[in-house]
Amino acid sequence: MGLWSLHLAASPAHNTQMVRLEVFADITCPFTHVGLKRVVEELDSADRDVQIIVRAWPLEWVNGAPLDADAVGTKAEALRQQLGTTWFAGFRTDVWPASTIPALNLAAEAYALDHQTGLAVSVALRDALFEEGHNVDDATVLHRIASQYGLNPPSENVDDRVLADYEEGQRRGVKGSPDFWLGEEEFFCPALKLGHDDAGLTAEFDTVGFSQFIDRVRTTSR
Repeated sequence: MGLWSLHLAASPAHNTQMVRLEVFADITCPFTHVGLKRVVEELDSADRDVQIIVRAWPLEWVNGAPLDADAVGTKAEALRQQLGTTWFAGFRTDVWPASTIPALNLAAEAYALDHQTGLAVSVALRDALFEEGHNVDDATVLHRIASQYGLNPPSENVDDRVLADYEEGQRRGVKGSPDFWLGEEEFFCPALKLGHDDAGLTAEFDTVGFSQFIDRVRTTSR
């Protein structure tokens, strides 16, 4: 699974155990796209085993409607300019998904195979939307991603595992997307400092807070 798989070798000098880092996240959230990329890039060089489990937190259920494509486009452009990233270079508002549930179903099926495939598919879905300009509600797009990882195309009906993630997020009191959990510790959107001014969204990388978050993951159970 290339860059986006994590099965990190433990140091021979230590007896370590698998660390489970969960993130409740929506596929169409631009802040999640940045945050997940940053976490995976940083932890890919860690000296321990880490499982990143991306759990379904569909904002279309939280808010009662899908996110608005133009509103997300405005945020994505602000992030692109202010963060100096190319992670939204191919984003198009005219191919916006009517629902993220089929894509979340595919991610759930990928995690049922193993956590590396689950993470890879979770990232690939967001790359397809934000970087490649594809509609992740389109059956052809989902079939292509599924085939790439040896999976069957997802159903349009809600997967029980997607519903279970959403109900677990409600039980925990998830704040939004992305909301990271390390055991009982919660870290909401640790990669970014977000705000608003008269021009709209303001964003910068939270270097201090993110570093503290990554250090916490790396030292857990060490």
